[in-house]
Amino acid sequence: MSVTGARSTAAWIRLALAVSGLALAASGCVHMSESECRAADWYQVGHRDGDIYGIRPRIDQLAYQCQAFGVQAQEPMYMAGWVDGYREYLIRMNGSECCGTK
Repeated sequence: MSVTGARSTAAWIRLALAVSGLALAASGCVHMSESECRAADWYQVGHRDGDIYGIRPRIDQLAYQCQAFGVQAQEPMYMAGWVDGYREYLIRMNGSECCGTK
């Protein structure tokens, strides 16, 4: 491989790592305001995370954020929504189900 080819490959690798890092940072930086914490429908928050984003449950992160405002996140409701949403996400993406049957 020539020096120019090696530089080009290294540039693509750096670009791919930067894009991956930004995507990870964006998915982990969702913040809930005090009003969002107080008005949250925890089932719908979990459903959105599972269905639209297809991400792992982030109830611990949300509970920590809302705790700062004196609001307790409802983990059972969030997880019920997440399971239903993630099931829909998997069916939409590849036609298979997760998490057992309804």
